[in-house]
Amino acid sequence: MSLPVEIEGLYETKPSIHELFEEILVKEMITTLYQPIFSLKNGEVLGYEALSRGPENTPLYSPLKLIEVAHESGKIWELEMLFRQKALERVKKLEKDKLLFINVDPDIMKSAEFRSGLTKEFLSQNDLSENAIVFEITERTSINDYESFQKILQNYRKQGYQIAIDDVGAGYSGLKTINEIRPHFIKIDMDLIRNIDKDAFKQSLIKAFVDTSVTTNIKVIAEGIETKEELKTLILLGVHAGQGFYLKQPEKTLTRADELLIKRIKDYNQIANNLNAYSSEYHYISTLVSENEQTTYESMTNCLTIKNFLEKSGRQSVCICDNDVPRGIVMKHDLDAAMSGKYGYAVFSNRPIAKIMNEQALIVDYYTPINVVAKKAMERPDDRLFDDVIVIKGSQYYGLVTMKKIMEYALMYEKNSAKEHNPLSGLPGNPIINRVLADLVAYKSNSLILYVDINEFKVYNDVYGFEKGDVMIRYLADTLTEVVKDRFPYSSFVGHVGGDDFIVVVNGEMDHYVNLCKGIIERFEQDKALFFKEEHLSLGRIHSEDRFGVFRELPLTSLSVSGIYGDLSVYTHSEKLSEQLAKIKKTVKKKGASNYMILPCNEFTKAIEKQ
Repeated sequence: MSLPVEIEGLYETKPSIHELFEEILVKEMITTLYQPIFSLKNGEVLGYEALSRGPENTPLYSPLKLIEVAHESGKIWELEMLFRQKALERVKKLEKDKLLFINVDPDIMKSAEFRSGLTKEFLSQNDLSENAIVFEITERTSINDYESFQKILQNYRKQGYQIAIDDVGAGYSGLKTINEIRPHFIKIDMDLIRNIDKDAFKQSLIKAFVDTSVTTNIKVIAEGIETKEELKTLILLGVHAGQGFYLKQPEKTLTRADELLIKRIKDYNQIANNLNAYSSEYHYISTLVSENEQTTYESMTNCLTIKNFLEKSGRQSVCICDNDVPRGIVMKHDLDAAMSGKYGYAVFSNRPIAKIMNEQALIVDYYTPINVVAKKAMERPDDRLFDDVIVIKGSQYYGLVTMKKIMEYALMYEKNSAKEHNPLSGLPGNPIINRVLADLVAYKSNSLILYVDINEFKVYNDVYGFEKGDVMIRYLADTLTEVVKDRFPYSSFVGHVGGDDFIVVVNGEMDHYVNLCKGIIERFEQDKALFFKEEHLSLGRIHSEDRFGVFRELPLTSLSVSGIYGDLSVYTHSEKLSEQLAKIKKTVKKKGASNYMILPCNEFTKAIEKQ
């Protein structure tokens, strides 16, 4: 059999391609590349996606072309199994806590051959367990019978396999598929990730997926990340994990993240945490896990062994795991109740703990917000209300958290939150603002920082009283939050310095910065009539004592918006940044009326000197 010959850039007709396909099957001419999937929380490798390719420099190098020809030849099963075989046999060094994502067509999963193809024996030959495998469902055709397909998936779940849905947001991978399958992972199609840093609509869509994932324990993976701006935006949105050429290109070996990438991911998370430090959504349940709660037992361990452990250690619970994957929880009071009475001790002492453990225990991911866990825990039946909560990282057991710790956290958070927020506006106060400013000068990032304050506010207070002055301040706080979040919903921060002074930080494009400043001023001027008597509005002035004790005609309150944008890490410390903002603020106030001025940090000095 001859290989296809290239003639003037074209290959011979279809039969030659089919001959090549047959040779690929016989000689197993498949190359597997592995693209790392990184945690966007700490830069660690979560797992690898196995990507199959045909022979290079042939018309069947593309997996899509290979699959097309396989369907035409009626040998899609043979090709899919060759993909599986090559992907598995080359990852014998896969670390225990890493996952291998394998693309699977739903039609293939339904076949009897597939169900018997990935046997425990084959996995064990390659030093792998079912817990390391994620079936990544690639919908090349629609799933017509969800009920039957769900039963198939349930069979795989029981064996320890995990499920991911690929290309969410494209083709057949829609909300119906997610709802019916209830996967462990959803992978967002790269079309939704492209230029997400510049597209508020895409940001809203991804944030909706993230919010849903938090309450359902489905992890969101962003595919096709190609720029650092996309990476930063996805981290700000709270996306769990990501892959793409910017992070790491597919390679024949299992690779890790570069140190520079890990640092960048951690830096962006630091920024995100400080921008959102006032929000309970960013306080993760993993922070409540104690080191002494790592002991686990297998489900076949006898009850007496567990009872002796609990009594000796003083623990009130223990997690039951098989291959480090939680199967249930045993609370001491439940075990004591089962083994008490006339026959309880004799009946249960040598029986496996699986007979007593609670298989419906609450299991949450490492990065689940504590407030979400508390809500889930309180929704449990009354007899399980105070059971401990199991925390996993990936699919592996991480630790236990007691309800006592969760309630103590709630009280502590409420107390600390009150300290760090301005009591009048409810916005983050100076402790959080200082952390945000420190981030701006510590990490390379294109941002805009605005200082917003009310001109002639003392006049308004003197004439209308402090209560109405407070109303105006609360109005400005609400307006800033609304206008800023409308334009920069997931990459912004609004803080209240005190009095009538506010800080705004956003990440975006220059045109958007200008529109933001205009929007803030337009809204304030539009609503100004709400705060003044008709006589003052018609005159456009107020007769009052100025700050020097002299009575004179003074203008109505207006708004001063002063800002600096660009890579703010050029400033050596946050105090220097604040000084520069104060200089712009002084210039803007001289103009009178409501005005704004934003300057690039690299042209700041020249611009101020010209004023």
